[in-house]
Amino acid sequence: MVLGILFGWQFPKYAVETKIVSTLFLHLIKCIIAPLLFSTLVVGIAGHTDDLKAVGRLALKSILYFEIVTTIALFIGLGAVNLVQPGKGVQINASAATGKELAASEVTFDSFLDHVVPTSLFDAAARNDVLQVVIYAIIFGIAVSRVKGKPRQVILDFFEALSEVMFKFTGIVMLFAPFGVGSAIAATIGKNGLGILVSLGKLVGTLYGALAVFILFVFVPVLLLFRIPVRRFFSTVKEPALLAFSTASSEAALPDALRLMEKFGVPRRIVAFVLPTGYSFNLDGSTLYLSLAAIFVAQAAGVHLTFGKQLAILFTLMLTSKGVAAVPRASLVILSGTLATFGLPLEGVAVILGVDAFLDMARTSVNLVGNCLASAVMARWEGELKLAPAPSPADHSPNPGRALAAETEVSSK
Repeated sequence: MVLGILFGWQFPKYAVETKIVSTLFLHLIKCIIAPLLFSTLVVGIAGHTDDLKAVGRLALKSILYFEIVTTIALFIGLGAVNLVQPGKGVQINASAATGKELAASEVTFDSFLDHVVPTSLFDAAARNDVLQVVIYAIIFGIAVSRVKGKPRQVILDFFEALSEVMFKFTGIVMLFAPFGVGSAIAATIGKNGLGILVSLGKLVGTLYGALAVFILFVFVPVLLLFRIPVRRFFSTVKEPALLAFSTASSEAALPDALRLMEKFGVPRRIVAFVLPTGYSFNLDGSTLYLSLAAIFVAQAAGVHLTFGKQLAILFTLMLTSKGVAAVPRASLVILSGTLATFGLPLEGVAVILGVDAFLDMARTSVNLVGNCLASAVMARWEGELKLAPAPSPADHSPNPGRALAAETEVSSK
């Protein structure tokens, strides 16, 4: 990342040309997602439980948790933008083409429902539509669980083998991650330059500060409440979070996050359900950004919004921000629709677009960390979080008697 930033700053012309490396890396990542998700979900639903009520219970708990956390994110974004007021002094120009184009693709409740159910597994897999793959895999897993005898075992053995192979495949692809990360961030800096951060630096700084507050005052208390080791959790999610940050792609970090959260102690059936579902319903970083960006546009346009009007905007965002992770530039699409609904100028979207790459990095990484946390919370809530005991100094002691005593103490605890 550091080398990519320096290269993009000093050699912007050549840095833009390196984007092909990150593009190829993302192609490799995307070819993993559908087979990995499908196989792990089918095995998780059909292979580890005959009680389908467990799947419904997990879904209900997940949706409840998602709604609470994303609502808190919206209010933190609202508080931050009213406190800092980054829109004051920013002049909205007349280049509204981008805003109009995005508003034309406004997301409605009907379009969301139409988007949820796949017409074809292969079509959903080809487009890497995570939500549709998950829906198909859940129904397929339930169907497999109802089949008895040898046919069921043959299907389970196949998908078990496929999931193991795809995890190994992920490990091979991740060897190329440093090159993909470096080229992605170099191309971003080379194209936009560091200067753009100065002109809209207050907006960027407000978002990064609000996300830091969200992590400190929401994620950390949730970790403590559910007795999840804070340091070990953040150490586990560090690599996929950095990958999501530098590539601004949730898809890029998903396979590695699945592997690492299972290693952390979350059962495969839980992480395979919660993590991809959260990509549609638990976008903490994106929802915080949306409330902040909407009020930023009003400030930049000199439009005074009462607290009641701001709450109405929040309620609208709460409904429209669900289930559109697969839409390109989904946050900007939702933002444009919200601005149009409340009579705010769409020119604001064109202004934000200038620094959207840097905003997207932050909100994408927080989305990823939030979904990893959700999988650990659900595992603890279900009583299935199996954390390995942390290594103690005694484990490395040359004295076998001392090591045995320490091992006995851990076992008794």
